[in-house]
Amino acid sequence: MSESPVSTSATAPKVGFVSLGCPKALTDSELILTQLSAEGYQTSKTFAGADIVIVNTCGFIDDAVKESLDTIGEALAENGKVIVTGCLGAREGDGGGNLVQQMHPSVLAVTGPHATHEVMEAVHRHLPKPHDPFVDLVPPQGIKLTPRHYAYLKISEGCNHRCTFCIIPSMRGDLVSRPVGDVLTEARKLFEAGVKELLVVSQDTSAYGVDVQYRTGFWDGKPVKTKMLDLVRTLGELARGFGAWVRLHYVYPYPHVDDVIPLMAEGLILPYLDVPLQHSHPDVLKRMKRPASGERNLERIARWREICPEIVVRSTFIVGFPGETEAEFQNLLDFLAEARIDRAGCFAYSPVEGAAANALTDPVADAVREERRARFMEVAEAVSADKLRSRVGSTMQVLVDSAPGLGKKGGVGRSYADAPEIDGVVRLLPPEKISKTLKVGEFTRARIVAADGHDLVAQPI
Repeated sequence: MSESPVSTSATAPKVGFVSLGCPKALTDSELILTQLSAEGYQTSKTFAGADIVIVNTCGFIDDAVKESLDTIGEALAENGKVIVTGCLGAREGDGGGNLVQQMHPSVLAVTGPHATHEVMEAVHRHLPKPHDPFVDLVPPQGIKLTPRHYAYLKISEGCNHRCTFCIIPSMRGDLVSRPVGDVLTEARKLFEAGVKELLVVSQDTSAYGVDVQYRTGFWDGKPVKTKMLDLVRTLGELARGFGAWVRLHYVYPYPHVDDVIPLMAEGLILPYLDVPLQHSHPDVLKRMKRPASGERNLERIARWREICPEIVVRSTFIVGFPGETEAEFQNLLDFLAEARIDRAGCFAYSPVEGAAANALTDPVADAVREERRARFMEVAEAVSADKLRSRVGSTMQVLVDSAPGLGKKGGVGRSYADAPEIDGVVRLLPPEKISKTLKVGEFTRARIVAADGHDLVAQPI
């Protein structure tokens, strides 16, 4: 271990560092040390003289495993605060679980190889970096354009699908999933900054991790697969500690989406699913290059409601797609009525420059498209209104979005069934009998007293 050539401040936090293994591990160590130096940390020549110790391990052969475990043990004995990275960090122990954590349960964090970001995140958590007057003016959660109490969390960019009505892949490219550690770190910073509702977004949320074959990442010293189910579960567990909500958007209807519903039933994430189904008739779905399983979606939605009766399903649909017959459109209306979609949006098909659907035959006349959209929304709004009326008399948790002002009563909020800006709201009346001032960004319990259009009216209790 050597002193940092950059930082000379006597008060700078010191990091002990041991690099074991092959040249590839050495280059990982160089990247970590470079980042430490750039952020103002010093390195220490001894374990005892450090504020924290990082051990970059090797896990290839038995002798290397023993050397790594012995070094971790020595660092723990002399310092007590140890972060482990490298190949051994990715090894499983007997009966599953992480080998390093089984052998040395007191380590602060464990990551696999080439995990500079995850290592730095662990360092920041246990040994905050020195103040930087040029950088630290920016809040940890970054600059947000949403209100303080809710935020969008983008987990991937691009899309692998080639839906004939869409040109997004030509603009944004194929799917690229963000590292799971980066996503979870951002989520925690948002929660720490006061966010009470996290809205997970992407072009295709269910495909998260497909591009990296669901590789295992590391966060908070634990392995987490780059996979929607694992990410959502971890987000839910994290949110629970802050008393916050997690809401899923743009969930493409892959079969594995079914596995997320039990998490909703457990209360780990909101029982709200935004699934862009687009249509119900198999022939239309084929022309759209969407999953041609409209009939199966009825079965799936019914099963979701069996598992989680509180679930709210939001979806969007396209009517008047090229070749859509009156019979195919009627199939969609029948589906909508039977599926009882809680929140349904509808677009009359409109050609987009560069979209493959432009080459399809039998375009539907503009007047017919608009007429079908109006008929669709008539059915959709009737279903939604009926669903809202069924909530009258129930008690719901409401997140307050706005209040008239300090010391005044009443306000506007949303229940778990309402995503911001696209669904309805809960209009909050002044509380009865008790003195209660509603505060933006806080939750309140409220009794639903009426349904009004797309909205509910509630009395805080």
